[in-house]
Amino acid sequence: MDLQLTDKIAVVTGASKGIGLAVCRALAAEGARVVAGSRGGSAELDRLAAEHPVSSVLVDLGDADGPDRLVEQADAFGGLDILANNVGAAPLRKDGFLAITDEEWQSTMNLNFYAALRTTRAAIPRMLARGGGNVVTIGSVNAFLPDPGVIDYSAAKAAVWNLSKSLSKEFGPSNLRFNSISPGPVETDLWMGEHGVAQTYAAEHGVDFETAKAEAAASQGGFSTGRFTKPSEVADLVLLLASNRAGNVNGSDFMIDGGLVKTL
Repeated sequence: MDLQLTDKIAVVTGASKGIGLAVCRALAAEGARVVAGSRGGSAELDRLAAEHPVSSVLVDLGDADGPDRLVEQADAFGGLDILANNVGAAPLRKDGFLAITDEEWQSTMNLNFYAALRTTRAAIPRMLARGGGNVVTIGSVNAFLPDPGVIDYSAAKAAVWNLSKSLSKEFGPSNLRFNSISPGPVETDLWMGEHGVAQTYAAEHGVDFETAKAEAAASQGGFSTGRFTKPSEVADLVLLLASNRAGNVNGSDFMIDGGLVKTL
C-alpha cells in the first residue's frame, strides 16, 4: 500500500529509541523527511540520519521553549506536514499517592502533557500554511485504565487524549487531523530497560527478568495475543493515521494493546 508520504515533512519527539525511533525509521522508509527530536540522541538515530533525510536535533522538551526550537527545524525542509508526539515517561510511584510531591506531579505533567501541547501549538501554524496536516499523539491505555502505580502518568495521558479530541474539532475544518494511539505495554526501555517496569518488578519480587516479564504480560487478565507490542507495530499505525489513506479519520483514539483491555 502506497501511503503517499514521499517528501512529506515530519517532526517526531522522543526519537532516539523505542517507539519514536521506530516511527522515524518507518517515515524514512516511506520517503519522508524527518526532524527527530530527543534529549540525548542515540547511535541508532545517528545511523538512520546518515542514511536518510533525517535530522537529529538535541533538545529537552521539558524546557518551555524546547518544543518551539524543535519545530523550527522543520522550516529548513520547507514546512511541516506531520507531527508525531511521542516523548514521555512513566515514573513508578511505589509509595502511593500521598507520597507524590507537587514537584513530581509537575515534572510528569510537563513531559507527558505540556511537551505535546507546546509542540502541537508550534506545529499548527506551519500546517495551516501548508494547507493541512496530521498530528498523531502517543497516549496510553492508562488514560482509561488508571493505575495507582503510575497515577500521575495516567492523568497526564488522559489530558493528552482530551486535548487531541478538542483540537480535532477546532481545526478539522482547516484540513488538520488529530488522532491518538493508546498502546499497552510495549517492548521499550520503559518496560524492558535496566530500570524499567519488568526489572523493577523482578527486584521487588525476587524473580528473574524473564519471570517478571511473563508475570507482567499475565497481569490484569493478560494479553490475548500473549506478548508485548513491538515499537514497529505502533509506528505502522502512526504512519497510517498520518497518511491520506486515513483521510477522514479525525479525533479518534486507537488501542494497540494485544487485547489487554477487556472492556468495550
